[in-house]
Amino acid sequence: MISFEKAIEIIRANTIVLDSESVRLEESLNRVLRQDVVSDVDMPPFDKAAMDGYACRLQDIENVLDVIEVIAAGYRPQRAIGNNQCSKIMTGAMLPAGADCVIMVEEVEEIAEKKIRFRGRRAAANICRKGEDVVVGQRLAPSGTRITAKEIAALALAGCVRPTVCRKPRVGIIATGDEIVEPRFIPEQSQIRNSNSCQLHAQCQQFGCEPSDYGIVRDTRDEIGGMIARAKEESDLILVTGGVSMGDFDLVPSLLKESGFTIHFEKVAIQPGKPTVFGQAGNKYVFGLPGNPVSSFLVFEVLVKEFLSSAMGLKSYARLAKCPLATTFKRRTSARQAWIPVRMTAEGSAEPVEYHGSAHITSLACADGFISVPVGVDGIPAGSIVDVRQI
Repeated sequence: MISFEKAIEIIRANTIVLDSESVRLEESLNRVLRQDVVSDVDMPPFDKAAMDGYACRLQDIENVLDVIEVIAAGYRPQRAIGNNQCSKIMTGAMLPAGADCVIMVEEVEEIAEKKIRFRGRRAAANICRKGEDVVVGQRLAPSGTRITAKEIAALALAGCVRPTVCRKPRVGIIATGDEIVEPRFIPEQSQIRNSNSCQLHAQCQQFGCEPSDYGIVRDTRDEIGGMIARAKEESDLILVTGGVSMGDFDLVPSLLKESGFTIHFEKVAIQPGKPTVFGQAGNKYVFGLPGNPVSSFLVFEVLVKEFLSSAMGLKSYARLAKCPLATTFKRRTSARQAWIPVRMTAEGSAEPVEYHGSAHITSLACADGFISVPVGVDGIPAGSIVDVRQI
């Protein structure tokens, strides 16, 4: 059995980087950038009005001003501002030459046709200066960034209409066990519904992968070995749930070896998730995950995501929030690193949810994340600052 930290080290040392591809901007959501995106324009691209009003010279605002033109957004001013002159200007429109301020329309009195007077107490510039937000050559999104809605806006601003991104990892999902049935069936007395495959499929999609569900295989060497061989041909990564512990029907580790996989580790000192397998056959990889659903969920979050992020070139994926622990946490044994589901309270603290163990998948429905309790630590006092790994 190896430590969690050693497992992370092994995963990072045995990961390949997937190929890149160019995609349309509107299809790039949730993909991982493989290029630095830099701006080819200044923003704003010119000095512009920050609000509706009149563009004029600050030195003239105590005087009656002649309105010489109306400037709408998207149009170039035709006349420069001279002594005691102004141009009516709309928000976002280009500032005319000679003007150094925009007086608000609400603070202006029309005293005659095309003549105004400033009635405010004092004038501000009300101008957005060229390049004050972005300058040409400025990096807007670095390589290794996951593209979300805010990155889409930055890419559009930079004219990056075909970003270079990582190819989606192809992930094959296999569930093993004579006792599990598909969710559409009513389980018999000795059976349970297969929640693992649905859960892992969703986790893969959410992380930007291309999952394929290979269904349920029974606890026989032929069925499990045959499905592993098929998934190995069609996937970058295989996730097998169940069959990885010490029982008579836990056949997965030996069958992975027979299928050509080198096993890098078979047990990790985490709770839940101890019987986790990680292996490699050339550029094909596999995780054998425990059959209990909380275990498979957690191992995907803390170990499988580590592999996927390295393969995709993703610089950062774990979302952590520091906050106080709402109540004291205690446990009976501290031989493994524990991961405890918690919810975030309205007061901003982390509160452990009711949790009966690795089969209690419904406990995650009201959880916002996990906290980690290190090996050798049997409790955390209320009020201690903890890192919540958000899910």
